[in-house]
Amino acid sequence: MEKFWIRSYPPGVPAEIDYTRYRSLVHLMEESFARHAQRDAYVCMGKSITYADVDRMSRQLGAWLQAQGLQPGARVALMMPNVLQYPVAIAAVLRAGFVVVNVNPLYTPRELEHQLKDSGAEAIVILENFAHTLEKVVGHTQVKVAVVASMGDLLGGPKGALVNFVVRNVKKMVPAFSLPRAIRFKRALAEGAGQQLQEVSLGHDDIAFLQYTGGTTGLSKGAMLSHRNVIANLMQNEAWLQPAMDKPPKVEALTFVCALPLYHIFALTVCCLMGTRLGGLNILIPNPRDIPGLVKELAKYRFNMLPAVNTLYNALLNHPDFAKLDFSSLKLCNGGGMAVQKAVNDRWRSVTGKSIVEGYGLSETSPVATANPADATEFSGTIGLPIPSTDIAILDDAGQLLPVGQVGEIAIRGPQVMEGYWQKPEETARVMTADGFFRSGDIGVMDERGYVTIVDRKKDMVLVSGFNVYPNEVEGVVAAHPGVLECAVVGVPDPATGEAVKLFVVRRDPSLTAEQLTEYCQQQLTGYKRPKLIEFRNELPKSNVGKILRRELRDAKAAAPA
Repeated sequence: MEKFWIRSYPPGVPAEIDYTRYRSLVHLMEESFARHAQRDAYVCMGKSITYADVDRMSRQLGAWLQAQGLQPGARVALMMPNVLQYPVAIAAVLRAGFVVVNVNPLYTPRELEHQLKDSGAEAIVILENFAHTLEKVVGHTQVKVAVVASMGDLLGGPKGALVNFVVRNVKKMVPAFSLPRAIRFKRALAEGAGQQLQEVSLGHDDIAFLQYTGGTTGLSKGAMLSHRNVIANLMQNEAWLQPAMDKPPKVEALTFVCALPLYHIFALTVCCLMGTRLGGLNILIPNPRDIPGLVKELAKYRFNMLPAVNTLYNALLNHPDFAKLDFSSLKLCNGGGMAVQKAVNDRWRSVTGKSIVEGYGLSETSPVATANPADATEFSGTIGLPIPSTDIAILDDAGQLLPVGQVGEIAIRGPQVMEGYWQKPEETARVMTADGFFRSGDIGVMDERGYVTIVDRKKDMVLVSGFNVYPNEVEGVVAAHPGVLECAVVGVPDPATGEAVKLFVVRRDPSLTAEQLTEYCQQQLTGYKRPKLIEFRNELPKSNVGKILRRELRDAKAAAPA
């Protein structure tokens, strides 16, 4: 197919990238560790570590993991917020020849058990704040190695001890847990220091990450991201960002604001791994919901890169002290995960002087597939152009290519497209075409310049602050409540999160209350998946074959509440 969109590329951006210069992500990482050894790599809660520190500690932890008898390709789960141990653990797992399984630390026991069992993870590195969740399910999984980290582990002597004391005893953020065979993070590092990291032969086809996603259905599955996939997306992003990087003032070492969680593909690639590639500094924000704390942290730095989702941009704008920050060094604000609203972009530009550059991607595409030009000064309202080495096709229901200007399903082909879903060949076959396109499930249109606009979602997915919520999963949990006869979930507009989860319920038990259901959902579902609104009905609208019609429930004129 003709890549006519290349004519819309900014000067200097190549049509193709060469990912073959690196054998593996480990090759790329180790080159950066050596080249930028003395530079600060990460800072968290005022404590910074250099690339030499990451090199040393990841070597130690990797050697320790190898010594536990894990075989090459073993899956290792990481369950932490944005703390210094996280990037160290990512590098350690990859250097040891294992596969990273990123886990949302706020998962409920049910959600954690599914992911650990499905991935077959044999080891986990977890922050102690969430170890009580692991305790409840570890016996039902293959996990035999657990490393437990503490908030203060890498913050240095007195400060680390103080942080641990406050977290455990003042804020009461560490519920009691019992994991008798677990080892503490610092002890694993100490033992690993006396062991040799065995070099592992890794290639482009080896799996680097199992990135869990609902895909186009509600069943959480692991997108297999190979070393090729992630290297390619890093090289694509680097090429795409160059026009913005070349603009004065020249910055030797970029400073990234990493407020998005590292377990999410957006921050993993665009902050952690891109920072490593470029020898930049990542400011790790453990709790981005604490907007006053985030603004206070940002005041300490002259930051250059601020990737975020629309809701975070909006929340920052609504904090009275945000506009007082120094934006003179800000080069790029990437928007992804959900649609950037024009009103938010316009306010952002008036405060910071920069437009939000919107892009698009999925876990299955490592993630970036399209983006607006990095040096764009105007808000386009589109998700941009296919990035280098990427083809975008708009397909009809039969999988046939539609002409420019016609609406259909967005399909993506390129070296960043996943190898498939972990141990789910049928699911993989459902989303991959014979000629290598990944069918995204999003409905869009491409104009004559190559710019793509999303117009609808094929799936019934709800997008809460950039996180995918699949009605099937929430409905499955709610339907298991003995007081529920049937239920349905839809997304409704929400000024704070873009969309919110609304639950419709037909009661089996007439005495069932919304408060009881809310408490039940709190035990079964992580925060962003929980219904924000609950409405009881006498019946739900159905098709002639009995399928609940979610679209009718989105209509405000649908049958009145019970």
